[in-house]
Amino acid sequence: MTAVVPGAVETDGLAGRPSASTSTGTARVTRRGWRGLLRRPTFLVSVAILLWWVVLAVGWHLLGLQPFARTGELLQAPSAAHWFGTDSLGRDVFARVAAGARPALVIGPFGAALATVVGGTLGLLAGYHRGWVDTALMRFFDVLLALPSLIFLVVLVGAFGVSTPALVLIVGVLFAPGIARIVRAAVLVEMGKSYVQAARLQGESAVRAMVTELLPNVTGVFVIQAVLSLGAAIFITASLSFLGLGSQPPAADWGLDINANRAYLQAAWWTVVFPGVAVASIVVSANLIADNLKEVSE
Repeated sequence: MTAVVPGAVETDGLAGRPSASTSTGTARVTRRGWRGLLRRPTFLVSVAILLWWVVLAVGWHLLGLQPFARTGELLQAPSAAHWFGTDSLGRDVFARVAAGARPALVIGPFGAALATVVGGTLGLLAGYHRGWVDTALMRFFDVLLALPSLIFLVVLVGAFGVSTPALVLIVGVLFAPGIARIVRAAVLVEMGKSYVQAARLQGESAVRAMVTELLPNVTGVFVIQAVLSLGAAIFITASLSFLGLGSQPPAADWGLDINANRAYLQAAWWTVVFPGVAVASIVVSANLIADNLKEVSE
């Protein structure tokens, strides 16, 4: 596993807010699109997978799982007693995978939310004001995006540490520039539309125009980027642990367990495959949800 930051996916801006005579029709199409999500197998399965990991993250201890205790023989293959087998210390791999969902679903979502709020706000400001504000912000983001991902991660970890709040901040800093650029592009599309010009002619303040006029029309971009960032942030969280820059032993963490057991990949594949599948399932599910949301938003 390598700490490669997946690039933000380009998304098309939502259609501009229609006039009063067509607003009802547009709302009806939007509602029909959202109802259509419930008929999309990829969306439903992806949501179910995410909910499964959320349930495990919150309630693994209620199931009587023991991720830190030796509960079987060393490197025991999957069986009825140990569904995912045991690791090199005799710990139940299923218990480790279940408990490992907690750090992933704390750092990843909060980091993605921070990146979306910060990046989205700065993208909104840059797209609305343009001029020197836009130039300054975009050139700063260009510098951040040009830095090699791995080096940038190491620098951020060295600066902020490896505590949970620090890792949330690191994920937020890492993904905010990409989100800002995509939100800015969506705002620039909206700026040329009549409703923005009308708001300016009516003397609305910049803050009011951004919050009440522009934001509702780019909300879809915010949501899609937040979901995409969720999967990427969980991947980064696991990558940091894999590199020894995140959770430390004996913590239950997917990336940490993959690194600790990679020497046993041929003899005891289950110690690596199941944590790896856990990471992949969330990343793929988040991307499929984002793809479905993008389709109904167009």
